[in-house]
Amino acid sequence: MRVAIPTWDERVSPVFDVAKHLVVVDIEGDVEVNREETRLDETQLMTRARRVAELGVDVLICGAISQPLENMLTAAGVRVIPQTCGRAEDVFRAFVSGQLADTAFLMPGCCGRRRRFRGRRRGGWSRFYMGGPMP
Repeated sequence: MRVAIPTWDERVSPVFDVAKHLVVVDIEGDVEVNREETRLDETQLMTRARRVAELGVDVLICGAISQPLENMLTAAGVRVIPQTCGRAEDVFRAFVSGQLADTAFLMPGCCGRRRRFRGRRRGGWSRFYMGGPMP
């Protein structure tokens, strides 16, 4: 599985739409097997989504993201886990260990849930992220 986290100063970048740096980690089971860092110079949303897909990213863990960009990434087969904050390394470890649902990684002002109604409406990332449909 290939997981990507946009970063700024070793933390999850607050807004993916304008993030300039991406850490891409290959994991097998719960073990990191490769890590690379890349610049994101693309400013147009479609070009940015295409670049992430071309990097082979399966899961993007990010802070805020616009709905159009999230839709483009989802259409390209990338699962998006939005509204995440914290040190990128801590977020990565929490994802691998299944602890990313901890509210410590939730962006302030998100009312305790990620994309509260979106996951319920589409059954999208919530099924992947929580292990099944949201109640």
